[in-house]
This record gives sequence, C-alpha cells and structure tokens, in this order.
Amino acid sequence: MEERQISKAVIKRLPRYYRYLGEILNSGVERISSGELSSKMQVTASQIRQDLNNFGGFGQQGYGYNVKYLYDEIGKILGVNQKHSMIIIGAGNFGHALANYDFEKNGFVTKAIFDVRPELAGTLVRGVPVLMMDQLESYVRREQIEIAVLTLPKSRVAEVADRLVKCGIKALWNFAHLDLIVPDGVVVENVHLVDSLMQLSYRISHYDGNEE
Repeated sequence: MEERQISKAVIKRLPRYYRYLGEILNSGVERISSGELSSKMQVTASQIRQDLNNFGGFGQQGYGYNVKYLYDEIGKILGVNQKHSMIIIGAGNFGHALANYDFEKNGFVTKAIFDVRPELAGTLVRGVPVLMMDQLESYVRREQIEIAVLTLPKSRVAEVADRLVKCGIKALWNFAHLDLIVPDGVVVENVHLVDSLMQLSYRISHYDGNEE
C-alpha cells in the first residue's frame, strides 16, 4: 500500500499526543473522547480527528479512543517502540547535559560521546564512554549507529556531518547554529534554541495574557 504524505505540522503534533496520552494512561484513564483530549492539549477536537485520520482514525463513534491502544499505535508511528542507537558529538556542557538525559525510555540509546580532547578519552558520562574523533567512522559502522547528535561549534559542524553521512549515519540531530543540508536518505533536525527564546520574547512583548 502506498504511504500517504503526512504534513510536517501533523508530524510535529504526534509527540505531543504521545506525551499527553502517556500521562493520561498513567493516571488510570482507559477511554477518552477527542473533546476531552482537546481540552487537555489545547488542540481542537476536529484537528485531533483529522490528524489521527491520516493513520486510520483509531476511534469509534460514541466510544472515543482506547487510551492504551492509541498510545501504543502512535508510538509505533513515531518508531519509539524500537531501539535507536545514538551517539553525541561534543563532550562540552551541552553534550554532557544531553548524555545525562534519559532518552532510552523513548527508545533512544546513547552508545558513546565523541570529542577531540585527549584528557577525556575513556571517561564516562552517566555510564556512556567518551571516545576520540579518530575512532568515529569505525565505531559508527561497527555499532550500526543510526543517529548522531551534534553539539559542536558552527565552524566544525558541516565537516563532521559530512564524515557521518559518508560512514552511513541515518539521521542528524543538530544543535549547532547552522542549518545543515544533507543528501537524500539522511534525515536532519536542525534545532536552534535561541530561535525558541526569540519566539518567547516576541510573545511576551506583544501579548498581555490574552493569548488563545
């Protein structure tokens, strides 16, 4: 069956559905309507139904959604029901912070951190070893790493991304202040933290608490 083209806006909302449904499931709720889910997520019930209809709907008229089933199905759509091997490039403060975060509960397993400073070789961050950059290609191929997290200076990120692409990495999660362009077959998510702060600045500058 041909896969439907899903909009980026829908994909962006899926992790929110997954997170909220997990919280609802943990609270012991077994069934929920689109209206009830709407009030929790601040997304219209119509939008929720439209989003989920992209993947088959999952609900029943007059019954609503089985929370556990919907949570599991969205997890499958997002791919978090599988394990994804991940490395972090850059063992600075931000790299350390990411290594200390428990991504594994969502299926992302941090296998190693890479850096250029010899004094860090063999050290551990939350049990994750720090390796040297001259080991990068052989490690990615041997361990079949899927995702690389880039916490590098802007001046180095393009060169390192190119190395990773050439040794078969599937996806890049890029925190450097540079939008990477990658070949077809490689997925990149460019994350600019300052952009989020500027959006926050705009909102507090132009709104007075009456935002919808």
